[in-house]
Amino acid sequence: MMYPFMTLNDDTEITHSEMKADGKVKVYIETPDEFGGFHNATCWLPDYKWEDIEGYSDTEMAYFKQLIRNNAHLIIEFSQEGGILNAANS
Repeated sequence: MMYPFMTLNDDTEITHSEMKADGKVKVYIETPDEFGGFHNATCWLPDYKWEDIEGYSDTEMAYFKQLIRNNAHLIIEFSQEGGILNAANS
């Protein structure tokens, strides 16, 4: 299951998984493109291992890497509480 975390002004969606048994959390970033498709990237926390990067420039990836690094503590916390919406209701 993936939980919403953040939507940016350009309609980029950032979602995350629940925390896996091995302590890892999948973070998925997806931005619609002008051709009806999507640019996407996946990051695994807490290792910050990036994979499946498609369509993003080096500048965009530098931004996303910093954004995820700055918010990793929140994403990891929410991954243990059923997402931000469930955490807000606790």
